[in-house]
Amino acid sequence: MRELAVDRAAFKRWLELPALHDVDARLRMMDEFGEDYQQVLTLSSPPLELLAGPGESAALARLANTSMRELCARRPDRFPAFVAALPMNDPDATMTELAHAVDDLGARGVQVFTNVGGRPLDDPEFAPVFDEMARRDLPVWLHPARGAGFADYASEDTSAYEIWWALGWPYETSVAMARLVFSGLMERHPDIKIITHHLGAMIPYLEGRIGLGWSDQLGSRTAGDAYERLHRARLPRRPLEYFRRFYADTALSGSAIGTRCGLDFFGTDRVLFGTDCPFDPEGGPLYIRETIRVVDGLDITGAEREQIYHGTVRRLMRLD
Repeated sequence: MRELAVDRAAFKRWLELPALHDVDARLRMMDEFGEDYQQVLTLSSPPLELLAGPGESAALARLANTSMRELCARRPDRFPAFVAALPMNDPDATMTELAHAVDDLGARGVQVFTNVGGRPLDDPEFAPVFDEMARRDLPVWLHPARGAGFADYASEDTSAYEIWWALGWPYETSVAMARLVFSGLMERHPDIKIITHHLGAMIPYLEGRIGLGWSDQLGSRTAGDAYERLHRARLPRRPLEYFRRFYADTALSGSAIGTRCGLDFFGTDRVLFGTDCPFDPEGGPLYIRETIRVVDGLDITGAEREQIYHGTVRRLMRLD
């Protein structure tokens, strides 16, 4: 894998965390949380297209999906399902792998990143992925993609102080959500299931800005763009309403304030348990413990808590 990496720096953290690539280490970590603790398998960052060009990414996706399927078959008690990786820099191969992963391997969703080699997800080339997942009624996991090469300012070459990660990833996710909303995707597919990482990123906190400030004043700050036509043609509802249609995981590094904000915005029926394991100072268990602490401390009913822990994700993946 070291030789596949186009950007070696993107692999630095990956290589330092045994729970990412050592199954026995992952299982030992999971044992700390009891015999009923389970995880849905996905590939971690970076995206496949950062590791392989269009000619090789399909084979890498096939290897990843086959391997995740084998792990689920070997340990269904720990890994009840997996989410397929897609070679998004090869459009034809993407649709082929999507069908193979879901139909032949049993994947219960797909993962896409917030941009594909710098191209936005509302690029028409990527529409078939969302259309097909809406047709299949299976979820799309949305993960941020941004590295140190995204400079903080135009006068600089790289991002400083890991701002690209701490602040850049929430920005990436929020922008991708906005582009999908304004493309009309959520209107064309009102029941599409898109699961955003980090509890919807910046969107819940900016509810007022997105509502009264943006949804109700779109175009007031811009000359030359026909935003009124956009409203009529693509968005008959307030944009804020479409943002609420996303789903979101609880991977907020143990933030109780952020979790309450996300729950207020999306509602308990659209929030599902996620932790960012194993990217914590302990290499995995700390984020799990902290997120459980936060969810257990929420002022919600027992039924709502069970929804967050497992009910919603099982419903979205149609496991019941």
